[in-house]
Amino acid sequence: RVLGLFKDGRGGSWRKCRRKGWGQERRRRPKLGPEQRVVMLASGAVDPGLPAAAAAPSPVQARQPGTGHLFRPISADDEEQQPTEIESLCMNCYRNGMTRLLLTEIPFFREIIVSSFSCEHCGWNNTEIQSAGRIQDQGVRYTLTVRAQEDMNREVVKTDFATTRIPELDFEIPAFSQKGGLISRAVSGLKLDQPSRRANEEAMAERIDEFIVKLKELKQVASPFTLIIDDPSGNSFVENPHAPRKDDALVITHYNRTLQQEEMLGLQAEEPEEKPEEEDLRNEVLHFNTNCPECNAPAQTNMKLVQIPHFKEVIIMATNCENCGHRTNEVKSGGAVEPLGTRITFYITDPSDMTRDLLKSETCSMEIPELEFELGMAVLGGKFTTLEGILKDIQELVTKNPFTLGDSSSPGQTEKLQEFSQKLNQIIEGNMKAHFVMDDPAGNSYLQNVYAPEDDPEMKVEHYKRTFDQNEELGFNDMKTEGYE
Repeated sequence: RVLGLFKDGRGGSWRKCRRKGWGQERRRRPKLGPEQRVVMLASGAVDPGLPAAAAAPSPVQARQPGTGHLFRPISADDEEQQPTEIESLCMNCYRNGMTRLLLTEIPFFREIIVSSFSCEHCGWNNTEIQSAGRIQDQGVRYTLTVRAQEDMNREVVKTDFATTRIPELDFEIPAFSQKGGLISRAVSGLKLDQPSRRANEEAMAERIDEFIVKLKELKQVASPFTLIIDDPSGNSFVENPHAPRKDDALVITHYNRTLQQEEMLGLQAEEPEEKPEEEDLRNEVLHFNTNCPECNAPAQTNMKLVQIPHFKEVIIMATNCENCGHRTNEVKSGGAVEPLGTRITFYITDPSDMTRDLLKSETCSMEIPELEFELGMAVLGGKFTTLEGILKDIQELVTKNPFTLGDSSSPGQTEKLQEFSQKLNQIIEGNMKAHFVMDDPAGNSYLQNVYAPEDDPEMKVEHYKRTFDQNEELGFNDMKTEGYE
């Protein structure tokens, strides 16, 4: 019934025989894959002959054999189709044996190279099939439900990349492991080391004996079971004896390979497109190179975007010079100039007020009416600190003024300076109540409201329209934002 290439399936003398009723339809020459094995499910005899038929989509008229076509279907009438014999080294006895190669075509499948090696010196032989083409674009999974003995005679092409599973026994044959009859070779492999197991691990040997009995029952089809062949290369094949009709016992599934399967096949897997991560400036500290304002040595400036609750975003920049140790920090507004200016008047009544956060922009001026003190804009630069911190900065700025120190200062100026410093210390310590006023024409300064979102009874926030002089200082009078084309 089946056309065979080897006598008794052991790679002996070559012969040709014809199976009647071979249909004239066969598949167009498909893409071919890597090394393959032709195996018989039950007997284990290697028969690389052609199956009766195989399921295939869109069958086309077969090409007529010709001398110019290397892969021709096996036919007793084709005298030119002879195996190629090559003398080669036997890997068992290291003497010369004979390798026979035959280029042929499986109907409704693809073209293959059948090879057989036999050594007349030691009797060792080996048979295998190699694909004559490339790995397919998709992997394939064959799910065969074996219900009768006829299903055990189906021919199978199993590549080295294919795994074989029998779910009913929780049994799996991994890739690159077995050649030959699926069940018979599995039984032979399990029996191989049984004598040593019985001597060393009797319990393990008994369990394997029980499993071998179950495998032998599968060969007799004592009960239906499922055979799954999963081949990522897409070059395995299970015969459909009813072709071109549908085989109800066989389910063929094509699938896209995973990255791991691409690597196993030696293919360069396409790297998935990585979506660029959005830059999270709020949680990231940015760095850029600059020069130290004191020694002009290269230094690094750190910059971070900070969201102030109930206010707006600000940019905090800090520079630390490793050469001279100089440190600076600066705060910039992260938004636009407000339409209206802002005046914040805060009445200091408790020492806890010193812990309030404070943002002073470069355009903000400060005033303490009780001390008759006023500080113009851009004197201390932009700062993000506490109320206590800004008062200490004011104290340090005034007391270290070179015109109020040394022999050049008058006694009256020194006394006034000492009195101012003492009163400022009393305010910081909470022993003196005073008003603290922040006036920012750009509206980018802020003093924390501990009662937010409710109003602070000790804080008054006013918004006002800027004067012409304030717009002049900010450079708005010369800006033309409409009709400038």
